[in-house]
Amino acid sequence: MVNVAILTPGRFYLFRARSLTLRSVFPMRLLSVLALLPSLAAAQPTRTAWSADIPKQQQVARMLTWLEQNFPRQVEEWIRIAEIQGKSEHEQERGQYVRRAMEQEGLAVTVDSIGNVIGVRKGRGGGPSVVFAAHIDIVHPLGIDLRVRRDGDTLRAPGIFDNSASVANMLAVIRALNAAKVETRGDLVFIGTTQEEIGLRGMDYWLEHNPRPGLLVSMDGGLGPINYGALGIYWTKYYYKGAGSHTLTSAGKPHPARAVAAAIQSIYEITIPDGRGGAVYNVGQVHGGAIFNGIPQEVWFSMDLRSVNPALLDSLDAEIDRRARAAAEREKVEFLKEVVTKNRAGGTEEMLRERRTHPLVQTAIDIQKWLGVQTGGRDALATGSTDGNEGVIRGIPTIAIGRSYGGNQHTLSEWAHWPSAILGTKLTLLLALTMGGAAGAGVVPVQ
Repeated sequence: MVNVAILTPGRFYLFRARSLTLRSVFPMRLLSVLALLPSLAAAQPTRTAWSADIPKQQQVARMLTWLEQNFPRQVEEWIRIAEIQGKSEHEQERGQYVRRAMEQEGLAVTVDSIGNVIGVRKGRGGGPSVVFAAHIDIVHPLGIDLRVRRDGDTLRAPGIFDNSASVANMLAVIRALNAAKVETRGDLVFIGTTQEEIGLRGMDYWLEHNPRPGLLVSMDGGLGPINYGALGIYWTKYYYKGAGSHTLTSAGKPHPARAVAAAIQSIYEITIPDGRGGAVYNVGQVHGGAIFNGIPQEVWFSMDLRSVNPALLDSLDAEIDRRARAAAEREKVEFLKEVVTKNRAGGTEEMLRERRTHPLVQTAIDIQKWLGVQTGGRDALATGSTDGNEGVIRGIPTIAIGRSYGGNQHTLSEWAHWPSAILGTKLTLLLALTMGGAAGAGVVPVQ
């Protein structure tokens, strides 16, 4: 008896037979055989493309060893990338670095009009295209001190964790694939995306202007559970305007600041319903006025509203709008609303039940278990706040994976545990091999 593993788009099948050849099962062009797995009594679909035998294969083992041997260089490159200015919409210098690195590895590299750097590693055909996206922008303003400080096994600098680590991981994987001369069936598309931090704009643009990929892997987040959902994020600004007045003549006159105060108070009285996936909202900015002794002519506040449930997200958005507008009407001031970002929600865990069973999700879970990644008891979560959201809402099989352990992102005290980046890098490599259908990742016995 022989055991045969066959990966077709969306499913991974195991067959047991006494004797067979490739042509006796399916046409050669349709197969992407990755590994031998434990036998089943009959043909049975499973939801993973992973086997513990895969890393034992000579070519795969060489790549994993290559990553370990070159990891010190990877960390040095990570530091170089982190010290390049990269505020959203100003990622050009980082983009040039990524472009040069990709070109040196022989990828077909283009830069689109929004600044995304796209490097394509062509497959030989017969497999799905797999996109690996790592955003190159950071939230920190231009001119900030980005010098990285080493503190034992910790790197400290603004942007060191989110998302400079993933960019370095991505480049290391490209080099490992090339060092081993690996051929995949599907194209591997590596993208350094722009403007992720201000609304996932780079990923949205690429997906709108390119053929739909087979799979999407967003390299963004800390090591932990695999994310396969999309947290909806609505950013809105509410403006209140009036004629203004000197303090001495202000009594009884329309007051934009008073309207803002009433609106915020009313909004924070909204109760989030139970059992619908949850939601959270926050007033992050309040601005207005220039002097002590006068009614400001304009005051505004920002709203950050988030939920995985599309219906709940929209209903809360409408209720917040209603209360914000009502405060303006009571105070008799002008009211304006500016929608800054409206990233749609992917759905609750129940809504995404079928997505959870996709081989991409389970394969990533199984690889993480093999690597020993700590997930806090949850293998996967139906949420996400990365470039992967844009794939989820379009129905593209999508996950977001971690880069390393770290924390305090979006602050000046941001840090990353540099030794754990090898785990994120190996995870990316093994996903490229399994989901891309690497020709050398497995051998099918013909007897």
